[in-house]
Amino acid sequence: MDSVLVIGAGELGLCVLQALAAHPKRHHVKVSVLMRQATLDSAAPAKKRTVQRIKNLNVHFESADVVLAGVQELAGIFTNYHTVVSCSGMELPGGTQTKLAEAALRARVRRYLPWQYGMRYDVIGEGSSQDLFDEQLLVRRMLRAQSETQWVIVSTGLFMSFLFAEDFSVVDLRRGVARALGSWDNRITVTAAPDIGRVAAEVVLDPRGVGNEVVLTAGDTVSYGELADLLDEHFGTRFARELWDADTLRGQMAEDPSAVVKYRDVFARGRGVSWDKDRTLNFERGMELLDVKGYLDSVNFKVGEAWPSN
Repeated sequence: MDSVLVIGAGELGLCVLQALAAHPKRHHVKVSVLMRQATLDSAAPAKKRTVQRIKNLNVHFESADVVLAGVQELAGIFTNYHTVVSCSGMELPGGTQTKLAEAALRARVRRYLPWQYGMRYDVIGEGSSQDLFDEQLLVRRMLRAQSETQWVIVSTGLFMSFLFAEDFSVVDLRRGVARALGSWDNRITVTAAPDIGRVAAEVVLDPRGVGNEVVLTAGDTVSYGELADLLDEHFGTRFARELWDADTLRGQMAEDPSAVVKYRDVFARGRGVSWDKDRTLNFERGMELLDVKGYLDSVNFKVGEAWPSN
């Protein structure tokens, strides 16, 4: 293990880069990040700050646009690295993840962590309302069908911040409403982005035999009823309760078949979206991750006011 390439420097990519830089076993491992050249050259203050922040971590740069680049171009970059960690995908067009996986296999990288930080897609299965998940399953089949490149999938559940996102609508701070998807007893696993970075860095730099498998992590696993109670306790007020059952969600999808509405429907079905914390890598290794209560304590949410930035 002498080199790691992280694809993307968005919220997750930055968290992974920071965790790799801070990991006690980084030693002399070269860490690089793949970004668009336009971002590296940008004069926009926010992008300049991001680039400088990455430089301060002693991270090197590679440039390519993963949407426009072909498999051969990407493979030519990947071939210089022992491990490739994909942290780009949420807003990329369909087919990008299979292209990245094909490039990693063609480059014969020793280890590959695909962009699969989310649900247990094998349990959810093909044909779910969230069509993005079918591509995730195709990537898994590609990786399992070969033996030259070791792979690790880190299943994290929902990003913690997304649980409180306005468009996801499970927590409606403006109106003081807590909603359940499917049932108040349905559970959901969530992990904060910095903790996802820590677990990914642990898998990369201290694998201890982890390979060719799906690894679970969880900051917390709660039912929607437990989440509503946590909101009551944190804010010192009673949140109204609304149940969005299967019929309600079908109506929403008919009116607005957007990605976030499809996510709600998947979570309402309650399959492959939660697991017990004692089954996770972070539990096994004694890593303390942020839970929902800790997350609420760490952010400046207020009921009835404009929605805060996550």
